[in-house]
Amino acid sequence: MTAPSGQPGQPTDATRHHDPGLRGFASDNYSGAHPEVLAALALANGGHQSAYGADAYTAHLGEVMRGHFGPRAEVYPVFNGTGANVVGLQALTDRWGAVVCTAHAHIHTDECGAPERVGGLKLLPVEAPGAKLTPELVAREAFGFDDEHRATPQVVSLTQSTELGTVYTPEEIAAVAEFAHERGMAVHLDGARLANAAAALDLPLSAFTTDVGVDVLSFGGTKNGLLFGEAVVVLAPERVRAMLHVRKLSMQLPSKTRFVAAQLEALLAGDLWLRGARHANAMARRLADGVAAVDGVEISHPVQANAVFATLPQDASRRLMKSYPFYFWNEAAGEVRWMCSFDTTEEDVDGFLAAIRAELGG
Repeated sequence: MTAPSGQPGQPTDATRHHDPGLRGFASDNYSGAHPEVLAALALANGGHQSAYGADAYTAHLGEVMRGHFGPRAEVYPVFNGTGANVVGLQALTDRWGAVVCTAHAHIHTDECGAPERVGGLKLLPVEAPGAKLTPELVAREAFGFDDEHRATPQVVSLTQSTELGTVYTPEEIAAVAEFAHERGMAVHLDGARLANAAAALDLPLSAFTTDVGVDVLSFGGTKNGLLFGEAVVVLAPERVRAMLHVRKLSMQLPSKTRFVAAQLEALLAGDLWLRGARHANAMARRLADGVAAVDGVEISHPVQANAVFATLPQDASRRLMKSYPFYFWNEAAGEVRWMCSFDTTEEDVDGFLAAIRAELGG
């Protein structure tokens, strides 16, 4: 009997639809998957494994995560970062609950209202310099806990590293967590770029999460070499409820969970997560140092992780975008964002710097 075309052992036709030489600074989501992650996927393929997380890879991922976040950590693989945030926040809130976050927070500005429309919770955004919350800023919305007319503040959500590329110190997170816990609130951390923060701080992941009072975090992998998939990591199990049911209800339970778990294991079992993040951060610093001497370019936020925010003439940005894709952050102000990735090379950065200098006449 002849196996149908496309079955194991049979050749298939594949067409590349992009130029692999195209490089840019638009997003760390633009990069491909790390070769070590692709190898882990191939290793996990073949044969049958139980579905919906009852597989050997997901079980071992739990051991790996506990090595980073402590013996109480529980891991729940999901499809994407928005899903991780929605699931984690739902598990920490009642139907009448609210979440204090910054006005820059991804859950507030970039998730199409998913936390509110899908998660059914209320966001209470606060203007925060550097996109970082402090106890004083949280206090602006952390009130009215017994007011039946107001959504109850039940969670403080931080982002590490932040949407502006800044990084919380462990002491800063600890202060917010202490303030929140004293008021019966939980602490959620959006860690889409958690590895970049660890690389910037030169600290283990637990030092600014488990050890300082974070209760639930969204662990990001896609921006650091995964093909797809993130995880909700529960650090304080007593604060969450019905995680398994919330994940399924929110359509974030992969049937073939082993393929998310295998990628996360490849990232975290060794130092791949840290190698990629350190490199991305270093490329951002190289870019920032390079443009610092260019007339007409001003760095607009501290460069602490893998993001560079700068202002330059709008027309110059639009012309540069044709060769090196990137985005406006605040078009009216001429502010742009340049993101570096695990696969950004020194040649990429130097080529972009040369283009900027040529465009601005210096």
